[in-house]
Amino acid sequence: MKQICLIGGKLQGFEAAYHARKAGMGVVLVDRNENAFIKDLVDKFHCFDIVEEPEKLIEISATVDAMIPVNENFDTIDYLETIKGKLQCPLLFDFDAYRISRDKNTSKEYFRSIGIPTPADKPTHPPYFIKPSCMSSSIGTAIIYDDEGLKGLNPTMLIEEYVEGDVLSLEVVGDGEHFAVVKETKVHIDDTYDCHMVTPIGHNPELRRISYELARNLNLKGIMDVEAIDSPRGLKVLEIDARFPSQTPTAVYHSSGVNLLELLMQAFTEGVQEMAQAPQGNYCIYEHLILKDGKLLPVGEHVLSMGKNYRPIHESEGMEIFQRDGEHKAFTVITWGSDQQKAEMNRKKAHEMILKTPDQEVA
Repeated sequence: MKQICLIGGKLQGFEAAYHARKAGMGVVLVDRNENAFIKDLVDKFHCFDIVEEPEKLIEISATVDAMIPVNENFDTIDYLETIKGKLQCPLLFDFDAYRISRDKNTSKEYFRSIGIPTPADKPTHPPYFIKPSCMSSSIGTAIIYDDEGLKGLNPTMLIEEYVEGDVLSLEVVGDGEHFAVVKETKVHIDDTYDCHMVTPIGHNPELRRISYELARNLNLKGIMDVEAIDSPRGLKVLEIDARFPSQTPTAVYHSSGVNLLELLMQAFTEGVQEMAQAPQGNYCIYEHLILKDGKLLPVGEHVLSMGKNYRPIHESEGMEIFQRDGEHKAFTVITWGSDQQKAEMNRKKAHEMILKTPDQEVA
């Protein structure tokens, strides 16, 4: 059995562990938090800080087939780059692409340099969309509806035009020369601009072209996701993230059959094959929910990760449920079917199952 080591035990780690399991791999986790969010979902857990004890990571690298950083701690990732030559297995990560993607100012300069459409900077009138230059996803983002709201704003914040439309996501895996653009998904956003649900969408040639060009011009050797707004004025790329994403890979897996972790490992071994269109599979609904006052409510992934003891509590045909403990129980519900109607039927069953057994494990 192949073994993969995950460096980081939160939501990106969950996603990678999920796909490792689907591929029949063993999972080793390294995290400096003794109560790592996904520690109960892996085969072996090592609790230490790799910056303080790199020799331990080097020893582990001799026992696994690959390592992948699944965290967004810049110090940790920067340190990994300095010791990658000492590791005895592939490190599935493109450090050059990540440096560009983690700084949104640098990313936007890159978009403009190759003619990729993106929301305009520093618009002359509201509404404005603001976001930090170096934070993940929705953290710190907001819409400001008048000029008064800009007063006292941290000067490092990006100020963009607010663009309405669906948020789309698309993953690309590259081996440095060939770039597999996989499956388009829709990211459903809550009131805090955090993702609470992902569903597949149909073939989008323009989004695929843009994503391919973004990867090709970076000579990407690793994985990257592209997030864009499908606006009335066409696609506008919001950001890229050159690291293993959370949430979207599972929707990709069930709706196309492509396991992004397996594909990423291939990129560092035999290489990847490009695909003009994603394979057809099931319709999948991936969602996070919180149980409050007897009701299931949508909740963003950052709220989900604030709890503990994240674990699977049910698996059957077309349905998987994971539970997180805390002040209020929260769940990740993954349902799928041969079409949207069947997926929705399974989703309804999953919700009913949780509501009927709120104080005990779902069978």
